[in-house]
Amino acid sequence: MVLLDDEFQLRLTDAAAATETLLEAILVESPAEGEIARPARLVEAMRYAALGGGKRLRPFLAIEAARLFGEDGAGALRIGASIECLHCYSLVHDDLPAMDDDDLRRGKPTLHRAYDEATAILAGDALQTLAFDLMADPATTADPLVRAELVLGLARASGLGGMAGGQMLDLQAETEAPDEASIRQLQAMKTGALIRFSCEAGAILGRASTADRGRIRRFGEIIGLAFQLADDILDETATPEALGKATGKDSSRGKGTLVGLYGVERVRTMLDELVAEAEALLAPFGERAATLAAAAHFVAHRGA
Repeated sequence: MVLLDDEFQLRLTDAAAATETLLEAILVESPAEGEIARPARLVEAMRYAALGGGKRLRPFLAIEAARLFGEDGAGALRIGASIECLHCYSLVHDDLPAMDDDDLRRGKPTLHRAYDEATAILAGDALQTLAFDLMADPATTADPLVRAELVLGLARASGLGGMAGGQMLDLQAETEAPDEASIRQLQAMKTGALIRFSCEAGAILGRASTADRGRIRRFGEIIGLAFQLADDILDETATPEALGKATGKDSSRGKGTLVGLYGVERVRTMLDELVAEAEALLAPFGERAATLAAAAHFVAHRGA
């Protein structure tokens, strides 16, 4: 059973607000233990990049996956904030002139436009390292083995074989014509890996069984693909004002997408199939997984 829209939206909003509050408290000029000082301009730029925007989908998924396995405290929120720092760093760097060269993000000038390119690079660097700082802190969980597994998972999802590798493939796709398999691999790495880990991180914190963790991991893979497919549809059909960023850039730069290969209507059918698979994966958890089931619908049909 899928949660009613208003109940789902309330949980999504609550998770976003809690994440925002925690990031507000962390992104301050006062140095943490072991630090020397925090330059005011760098803190300001990091706050510009990380605060006051976005749906906070990744923290929400981490929080709800942790709740599914009995973890409903500060640890899950800290994991969500860690993943959000990593995500925000990726957006800052993706927007740079050497990468996607975007001027608009979340309805406001991108960080390198609002400040300068060097500050944007450093702010992204600092957000990335802050993500691992948060994940490795005993305040997230007292269990050092769980912390180590979370840090390793975040590194694998965001690095060479995950998000960063996916961005490399995305840049190459401007000069090469990828087929469906290549597009799926690119999207699974650039977008899907961090979303998948957001789900799996909650299961790690909740010490889920191997079978349950595999089920949630696969759910995260499906959500990651659905997110990208929905994003590709919006890139073709939405206005920049509605989306808060430039649209139509993939097609204008010759990048391959499944929407480009098969058209919007077929991809919408694919999204329906992904939602059905996501619901089937969650079925053994019963009503406890209703929020995550609603998340699958939200991700696949946002903007529809």
